[in-house]
Amino acid sequence: MADKRQDLPDLPTCLDQAVLDPLLTLEQLHERCDAGRQEKVRAICTTLRQLPLLRERLGGRDGPRLIAAIGFPFGALPSELRLAQAEWAASHGADELDVVPDFYSLVQGETSAFAEDLGAITALGLPVRVVLDVARLNEEHQALAVEASIDAGACGVQSGNGFGPACQPQQVSELVRLSRGRCAIKAAGGIHLPQLALELLEAGAALLGTSSAPELLQALRRPAS
Repeated sequence: MADKRQDLPDLPTCLDQAVLDPLLTLEQLHERCDAGRQEKVRAICTTLRQLPLLRERLGGRDGPRLIAAIGFPFGALPSELRLAQAEWAASHGADELDVVPDFYSLVQGETSAFAEDLGAITALGLPVRVVLDVARLNEEHQALAVEASIDAGACGVQSGNGFGPACQPQQVSELVRLSRGRCAIKAAGGIHLPQLALELLEAGAALLGTSSAPELLQALRRPAS
């Protein structure tokens, strides 16, 4: 099989490094942050607990952008608490927000409440991506979620929260079809190998969320066997 790794775009600019493990020590947290910065990843995504620590480590805005995960991992929060998390993140150094939405309202058919919840967060003025669960949402709910996210002012949608099976190219293609160029697509979940990264980008993903960003880039620099 031909080595297609040379066909990858400027991969660091497509990578959002996930630093979400709550069991990381401060030393390990700094190591992951420093590795991402050294590899020039586009952004680092982290939890609210770790956000101030990484903001301090990264310093100013010259390095990777800092993304706060809101409502992570399942979005099972009242609207007031999701908004409070977003406001707290904005005031503690987040550059962007990856928001797990109110899936309960979505599956109950309360699409307006789903969108209004997101709209209150996009009104804060930071770029917002909505973290869907395409492996579990049916076709109707997925279509409604994409439309509502765009209507609420989100700049992108994400395939999932990283739990469960690896993201597949066909899932990205479906999000591309539903979004019709109105927002960017971020693939997340199980992206540890250059071949899958290439396939997801070819399917239309603009960004890749992965905890293995530095390792992925290092693998690309090794000669193909």
